[in-house]
Amino acid sequence: MFTDWQQALESEGLPLTPTSTEQEAAAARVTARRAHGKEDLVHLLDALGLPGDDTTLTTLLPLLPSEGDTGMPDHPKSPAAFEAMALSLYYADASAADITAATGLSEDAVTTLVNAQEAKTEAMLDAGEQARTGTTPPPETTEADDPVEQLLAWAEAHPAAGIRNKAARVRSVLTELTARRAADVAQRKAEERVARLKVALERAQQQLRAVKAGPRPASIPAAAEAAPIRSGLGSGRTPQELAAVRTWARATGHAVAGKGMVPNKVLQAYDAAHQAPSRKAG
Repeated sequence: MFTDWQQALESEGLPLTPTSTEQEAAAARVTARRAHGKEDLVHLLDALGLPGDDTTLTTLLPLLPSEGDTGMPDHPKSPAAFEAMALSLYYADASAADITAATGLSEDAVTTLVNAQEAKTEAMLDAGEQARTGTTPPPETTEADDPVEQLLAWAEAHPAAGIRNKAARVRSVLTELTARRAADVAQRKAEERVARLKVALERAQQQLRAVKAGPRPASIPAAAEAAPIRSGLGSGRTPQELAAVRTWARATGHAVAGKGMVPNKVLQAYDAAHQAPSRKAG
């Protein structure tokens, strides 16, 4: 307290230096390490005049001490939570300084973590490609062993709505890609089956052409095979032959219809009239 009234009046005119963003972030991290839960953290931030928006809370929640913790700094809730948050910030294009400040991990630790995650993702993609091409059976993994599934499960259970919304979008895209891959696989199998059927059809056609081009059976005389069948009501005669029969029948006084079958007696008379000259010539 000021003892001199003049000093008190002068102090009211002193310029105040606003707290920098870095100082607010440091104060918020210290507060989070000593809070007793999310609600306690929100109240403390509000009482201290520090930012308490969803983005800030997302960064600070992993710093809350676990049950039974002494409240000392550098004792986070779970190392896995820090690693997951570091990956999330990295893929959100956060700077290395922001990642290390939010998680407490060194830049080397973040680099190692990202390299390991990318190696796992690449191995998973290679296994999927091998399964698609049928070169090597993919290893059997459960959802608990899938790093992508682990990351999605973490994001879906995140307290920040923005992170949960991103997880929902990623889940939707993965579902769409899975359905598209299944459709592509079904189409490829159908195309392969059609190709096999075409090959079998071509072989059958080649066999049919070979049979047609082969020698005729010796048991059937050529003259008997070439001789027209004259029995029946016009059976075995071509339309041209039947037309010739009708023309001859009308010229010789036989009654025949313009269409339909020619009577057997007319056919026999036609055959007798056209075979007689050949016998006389013989």
